[in-house]
Amino acid sequence: MGLLEVLLVNLRRGFAPALVTLALLACAAGAAASEEQAIFEKCKNGESLAGFSQGAYREALKHMPTIVSEYSECAQLIRKAELAAAAGGGGGTSANGTPNVPLALTPTEQHAVQSAKRNGAAPVQVGSEPVRPGVVHANIASAVNTLPNSLFAVIAFLLASALGLTIGEVVKRVRARRDG
Repeated sequence: MGLLEVLLVNLRRGFAPALVTLALLACAAGAAASEEQAIFEKCKNGESLAGFSQGAYREALKHMPTIVSEYSECAQLIRKAELAAAAGGGGGTSANGTPNVPLALTPTEQHAVQSAKRNGAAPVQVGSEPVRPGVVHANIASAVNTLPNSLFAVIAFLLASALGLTIGEVVKRVRARRDG
């Protein structure tokens, strides 16, 4: 039975509202294939990312799925395309081929820069604790808590082995004294 026959059978059974809704959703999904989706597709297929607007690159970077950013070079490629678009084809490039063009800061970034200029290296209140730039508080508990469990297993194995060897050596010496 072909797809058309299945659709006709479902229409006769009263599935018309469901089919209409499904068709509308399919059309909406097709319309939602915006510039950022096109950027993701081109990146996935290894195609050039040139020709999109700055906003499209920024939105693509903002809405990039985690798996794409972790397991592919798409974020770097989109950023390079964004820089190239900002250069407008002119301007120099650095040794690695990235354009030497500064991008305009967003209002939030501008505020952060101005705040850093005003505050300098003053401590910043985070929650109930002041954080001082450049100061690393070494807490042994946090250092131990960040170690992987496999390392703890290896350490436990080494300690148990050392304990077993020590006990074996003590038993051997006690028997040697008793016999000798």
